[in-house]
Formats: sequence, structure tokens, C-alpha cells
Amino acid sequence: MIKLSEIDVNLLVVFDLLYQEQNTQRVALRLGITQPAVSHALKRLRTLLGDELFERTSRGLMPTPLASSLHLPVAEALAQLQEILNRPEDFEPAVSERTFNIAMTDIGEIVFLPRLLKHLAHEAPGISLSTVRSQNEDLKREMEDGSIDLAIGLIPQLGAGFYQQRLFMQRYVCLMRRDHPLSKGNFGFDDFMAAKHAVVVAKGTGHGIVEEQLTRAGIDRPVRLKLPHFAAVPYIISESDLVVTVTDKLAKATQHRFGLEMHEHPLPFPEVSINLFWHRRFHQDSGNRWLRNLLFGVFSE
Repeated sequence: MIKLSEIDVNLLVVFDLLYQEQNTQRVALRLGITQPAVSHALKRLRTLLGDELFERTSRGLMPTPLASSLHLPVAEALAQLQEILNRPEDFEPAVSERTFNIAMTDIGEIVFLPRLLKHLAHEAPGISLSTVRSQNEDLKREMEDGSIDLAIGLIPQLGAGFYQQRLFMQRYVCLMRRDHPLSKGNFGFDDFMAAKHAVVVAKGTGHGIVEEQLTRAGIDRPVRLKLPHFAAVPYIISESDLVVTVTDKLAKATQHRFGLEMHEHPLPFPEVSINLFWHRRFHQDSGNRWLRNLLFGVFSE
């Protein structure tokens, strides 16, 4: 029994061309090798298959019955292998019905999804999105196995094995209702300390950097509400005298709709990079690449 591991695919290419050309010189020209190299390949094939395969006649090299029976399946197998290795760009967004899973925070959903869905409606109406929350090792594993296609955010734990592309730099601001007693004029450190605050404790996200820095600085402002996520913040702030520290992207996306006022933060928080992440296994995946390019084209600054 002949094992595939014993076969050099180049021998099958030579076999296919010999069957077509019935001449070692013409085969050598088509392959760009010497005629002795073709003859050597034929010798190896004869030894492997235990048959002469081609006999010299007045009309050139003629196939033996075994060669004739082998040629069609060998030619079809080579054609299929050629097609597989030279795969076309098989992702067509205009007709695709693929679902992409993207890891992002609720801030990401508010900032990215409205504009992204608008683009998809025009360019790829059959594509669906699913946003997911995944943390640390779970996120790494799910991106490795392909159950999460992309991740967006401040995610420093995605290091080795991942590509990343910066979308924009994000800064932190203070948000309050438009007719808040502190909304007029400058909003300084004393105002910040005098205000009653809502705090978002978004575990597993990069936004914990705010509370960490306030703690290290020994700043203990009056906190009246703690929330596990950002989505409810605009609703609550618009109906209360609470002040909240949020990203400028969230503030800009919600201030007009909810009647809110955004102020520069009186504390010097560093800007943070919001990046797009994908696992190297899917770097060449045409669908993944298309969505990455779309996200970068729409949101990069």
C-alpha cells in the first residue's frame, strides 16, 4: 500500500503533463526544468507504482493501461488541490449572511453600533452582529478558537498572539445635567469635590483606571450611586444632581439627546488608546479583514 507521505506531489504533476504531452522535452519546457530531471521523475514514479507507465513508440511516449486508468483521478485531484491553494476572495459582503461576534463594552455599543449598522445596511445588508462581554482568559480563548471575531477597547491583556490597530485616543470628562447647579462656568477641582457623584464600576474593562488613579491620589469624593455599567448613566444623570466621570465619546454621543453638559475633567487623567484586536489565526480571513477595514475606515482618528 502506497502512503501519501511517500509521494512527492511534483511527481504527480510530471505524470499529468507526460500524459498530456507524451514528450519529456515539452514537459521540461512547461515546467522550466531539464529533460534529465523529467526522466528522473518518471523513473521514481515507475519504482513507486511498479509499472512502466509510459512506453516509447513511434508516436512518442504512450501510456500503459495503468497510466490511463490513473490519469483522470490524478488530474482531478491536482486541479482541486490547485483550486484550494489558490482560493479566491470568498467573502462578498454584499451577499454574505455571516454573523460577526465582537467583544465590546456598553460604551462601545453606544459609540460604535449606530454608525456601524448604518454602514452595514448599505454595504452588507445580510450581515448580522452580536456583541459579547468576555474577560481576560475567556476572551483570549474565545478569540483563539474563533467564537469572537474582534475585540474593541482598552484591553491590555491581549498581547502575544494578537494583532492590534489603534482607532482613537480617549479622554475622560465630567458629565451632568444641563441645568445642574455646577454646570455653569468653570468646573474646577473644588466643584468636583463638592459634587455628589455616580461611579461606574465596570469590572473587566479598562475603565477601572479612573477609580484606581483617584484612589492612589487619595481623592475621596461623595459617592451616592455605584453602577456596574455605563448604559444607564445618561438616563440617571439627566434626572438627578449627580456628576459622573465618563469617556468623552460617551458624553458626546448622549449629551444632546439627554440634555447633558460635558465639562473638561479637573483632574489630569491620561488619554487612553482604544484599539481593535484580532487573533493571528484569523489575520488572513477575508471576512475578518473586511470588517476590520470597515471599522478602521469609519472610526479611526
